[in-house]
Amino acid sequence: MREDQTCHSGRRIPYTDSQLFDYGPPLSLTGEQLNQVAFPLGGIGTGCISLSGRGELVDWEIFGRPNKGYRPAYTTMLLQMRPVKGDPILRVAEGELGPPYTGRGPMDGQFIGSGFGPPREFLSGFLRFRECSFTGAFPFGRVDLSDPAVPVSVAIEGWSPFMPGQVEDSSLPVAVLDVYLTNESEQPIEVTLALGLENIIGWPEVGGSRTEWVEGGLWHGLGMTTERHEPTSPRYGSLALLTPHPDVTYQTAFASSEWFAASESLLFGFGATGRFDGPKEPSLSPEGQTHVGHLGLVASLQPRERRCLTFVLAWLMPNFEHYWGGGEVWQTHHGRLWPSALEVAAHVVDHLGRLRATTRSFREAFDESTLPRYVLDAVSSQMSILRTPTVTRLTDGTLYGFEGCHANAGCCPGSCSHVWSYAQTMAYLFPELERDMREQDYAVNLRECDGHMQFRLPLPPGAPADHGYHAAADGQMGGVLRTYREWLISGDDDWLRSLWPKVRKALEYAWQDWDADQDGLMEGIHHNTLDIEYHGPDTVCGSMYLAALRAGEEMARRLGDIEAADAYRRVFESGRALTDERLFNGEYYFQEVPEGVDAPYQYGEGCICDQVLGAWHARMLGLGDILDPRKVRSALGAVYRHNFRDDFRDHHNPHRVYALNDDKGLLICTWPRGGKPERSLTYAFECMIGFEYQVGAHMVYEGLLREGLTVCKAIRDRHDGRRRNPYDEFECGSHYARSMSNYAYLLALSGFRYSAHDAVLTLDPKVRQSDFACFFAVDSGWGVVRHRIEGSRPVVSVHVREGRLKVSKAVVGGLELTPDALVAVPTRPITLRTPD
Repeated sequence: MREDQTCHSGRRIPYTDSQLFDYGPPLSLTGEQLNQVAFPLGGIGTGCISLSGRGELVDWEIFGRPNKGYRPAYTTMLLQMRPVKGDPILRVAEGELGPPYTGRGPMDGQFIGSGFGPPREFLSGFLRFRECSFTGAFPFGRVDLSDPAVPVSVAIEGWSPFMPGQVEDSSLPVAVLDVYLTNESEQPIEVTLALGLENIIGWPEVGGSRTEWVEGGLWHGLGMTTERHEPTSPRYGSLALLTPHPDVTYQTAFASSEWFAASESLLFGFGATGRFDGPKEPSLSPEGQTHVGHLGLVASLQPRERRCLTFVLAWLMPNFEHYWGGGEVWQTHHGRLWPSALEVAAHVVDHLGRLRATTRSFREAFDESTLPRYVLDAVSSQMSILRTPTVTRLTDGTLYGFEGCHANAGCCPGSCSHVWSYAQTMAYLFPELERDMREQDYAVNLRECDGHMQFRLPLPPGAPADHGYHAAADGQMGGVLRTYREWLISGDDDWLRSLWPKVRKALEYAWQDWDADQDGLMEGIHHNTLDIEYHGPDTVCGSMYLAALRAGEEMARRLGDIEAADAYRRVFESGRALTDERLFNGEYYFQEVPEGVDAPYQYGEGCICDQVLGAWHARMLGLGDILDPRKVRSALGAVYRHNFRDDFRDHHNPHRVYALNDDKGLLICTWPRGGKPERSLTYAFECMIGFEYQVGAHMVYEGLLREGLTVCKAIRDRHDGRRRNPYDEFECGSHYARSMSNYAYLLALSGFRYSAHDAVLTLDPKVRQSDFACFFAVDSGWGVVRHRIEGSRPVVSVHVREGRLKVSKAVVGGLELTPDALVAVPTRPITLRTPD
């Protein structure tokens, strides 16, 4: 069946059909598109090291905080080749450096940085591979290197374990580098593949760094720690660089580092022999200095032979510092589980086959999805946020999130409810972590006497919430919706029952502060995610309130709290009618600012992009129409018509700049009918990615397919590797959590929804209905769900890769399909058809 490619908004679609409905393989980036690529490697909440588009290990953000731009000295991969005939060949296993070549600066110290050329400690003057490409398919990032003057081609595949539902395996502080070497010549070649590692433990207070040779049953390599810092210090930690490869060469430090001795030893020593001649005994660096260890893997390659050599790089920083607060220090979750990085790396080597296979199986299942390629890239690339310093895990394992990252500090701490309520990715891939967040939120942030909630979780762990500020209406209602979502995905009635008294208080707090007359409109002053207070009823927070009332009703009825359920239904019905009657201007929804109120930062008659935010949640959660669906669709069409820009060459933006020149994107707010306040809405002139994804996915749900896809493609075009990093969609800081709203595209395009308590699967494909497939993940398992047409009837099949999925029936386009078995497991898919 051909996709519905009609434009419903009345505005030109800037992409062709072939661009919007591109189902091709992952793109390989080359040339200038490599400039901004930095692919995060690491575990959930562990910090990360990034693989650049050219093969460098950059942005070492492993010290409990962001650390953009930091790269340890001599931590570079080298390939030394010894053909049977001919001279030895040495190359840095990276693509050629791009400009500028004046030096990176300003930098601390003299004789380095701007005016001194590219840093020599990165072996910038050594020869590299002339041809380089990067292919990203999260959790795997691959750099391909070749050179007509070099007889061996290289493919560096960086990955870290990432398996839906398996939280601890996905939280290992480790980067695996599988390096595939291919002998492109007709003669045998001996090779040594080496990786350097500076012992940076204690950074920035280095010295007393200990590096030593370590070995176990299946592995050997280098272990690194510090003798300068106590085990309870936030500067304490460890590194490990291991390999399962049997034939190795190594050194624990350079024999000399005077003048250019270190780099010369690599060029003239290792480059000639493929062996390291530096110290083999444990090394301890002097105060204020570090040592660099090297591990080389020695192998033979027959003509045209391809081999994989593996490095396992692990880190463990067991203590987290409240560096933006009182300086308190507590143990991280991975610090509680693991004694050191050596145990982490050894565990990964010992279980390498299973970890690699399951991570690969996840990506293969994801790639079976018949969704446009840029949608798959958008959804999967921002899963990497969970690896970055945007998140950490507290001692008990609870995930704690910033909104994003400054260059060297977290941005906006506290698992901010009005930001994280947009994010959907973790709820489906790792629902256990989302449930933990709900429990912490209600245990710490809720004021028992009235239901007021602080929207940022305080630290250190155990600190009480400060209720001296506004509650965030959108975040607090979002918490109710997220609780319903977590229950829907898990079906755990006991869990829901344990939280229900506090969820009820949080929802009914609206009747004290925002909707005192319980008519379903939020007339009271209410704080929201744009960091301001709305005066008078609006539909951003108002629609969240309506959706929360519906979710509250469903939860209350499930638990037998009929009095509450009936009350929520009554207020909901009133609010829905009043919203459609009073806050819709015939084209879109607006804010009703009370007469005589002259508060700044209102949007009033403006067309704000997320004006029906709650209706988006309702679609994902199966809560039905919380507003007139014709008006919702009209409003979304108006948002596309007035707020989407094909380029920004006629747009002045006095706010933060996230789109410019020939970029495309969706503005936060416009005033197509006039009436823009003198002190207009905060961030109105910006494109904020998390909002764009939310609105675009909602457009898909409501039948504005091409408009919604256009919004997604515009974002990914802005992050093409040349302009911006495809793995860092920033909003208020890098790796911004709200970008994980893009998982809603997978839900919207598939119509996938699963209700675990009654085992009902819902599907409504928006593209390729006759032969559709989509990845799915819920609490009990994950895999691929397929939809096809036999005759005129839909047929659904469920293929589980890990876990299980119980399905009592499927609902497709209003039709009920019955299964040929009740439970799908990896060895037995199930098929659902309409009864004869």
